[in-house]
Amino acid sequence: MPEISVDVHIGRSVTEVYDFLSDARNLELWFSGVDSVTESAEPAGPGVVHVYRFPGRHRDQLLQCVAYVPGEHLVYRGDRMWNPLGAQTPMYSFTLSPRPRGTLLRLTVRCRLTGALTLLAPVVAMAWRRDLPRDVRRLGERLGAPHCHVISAPRRVRLPISVSTPTTATPTTVRPALAPPAPPRPQLRPEPRSEARPEPHPEAHPEARPEARPEPRPTSVPAAKERSPRPAA
Repeated sequence: MPEISVDVHIGRSVTEVYDFLSDARNLELWFSGVDSVTESAEPAGPGVVHVYRFPGRHRDQLLQCVAYVPGEHLVYRGDRMWNPLGAQTPMYSFTLSPRPRGTLLRLTVRCRLTGALTLLAPVVAMAWRRDLPRDVRRLGERLGAPHCHVISAPRRVRLPISVSTPTTATPTTVRPALAPPAPPRPQLRPEPRSEARPEPHPEAHPEARPEARPEPRPTSVPAAKERSPRPAA
C-alpha cells in the first residue's frame, strides 16, 4: 500500500484551515484526488458519506469521513474502485497543528491496491509524489495565503515489502584483508635421471642364454725320464 506525505505551512489559523477541509465540497477546488463532490444533507462529522467522482472515472463513488477530531485530525476514505487489473481504495488524511504564524498541515495519501495493481504501486506513488506539492499550494491560494511554504516534499515512498525476520542472529564474518601476491618463483627443470635397466634373467629368455663351453682338459705332464746313474770316478 503506497503511502506518501507532505508538510506545508499555511499562514492561516487552525480553525480556518480545519473548517475549510471539513467541508468535502471544497476538495474539488484544490485537491487532485477528487474531481467533483455532491452536497450532503448531513453536517460535517464522522460517518458522513458524500458522493464524489475520482479523476478519470465515469461512475460516482462514495467518499466517507472515517475520522473527525475538530482542529486536529480529519480522514476521508474513498469507495473501492474496480478495473480489469484489480481494485484500489484511496484514503486522504489531514493532520493540523498550530504554529505561531499559521498552521502546519500534513497531508497523507494512502492507496490500498489489490490484484495486478500491486505491480503498479511505484507508478501510483510517483504520480502522488508529483501532484501533492502543487495541491497544497493551491490550498494556500484558496485560503488567501498564496505564500505557503512546503516544508518537506514527498521524497520517500512506503511500499509493501515482505521482510522475513530470522529467528537467530547470524554472526557476521569479517574477511581479512588480502595480502599482495608474492612474486612467482623460478621453476627449475629437474635433471633427467638415468634409470638402471635390470639385467635380464637367463631363465626368462632361453634363447639369450650363453652357450656352455667345454672346459679345457689339463695337458698331461710327461713322465720324467729316468736318469741313469752317474758312474763313480
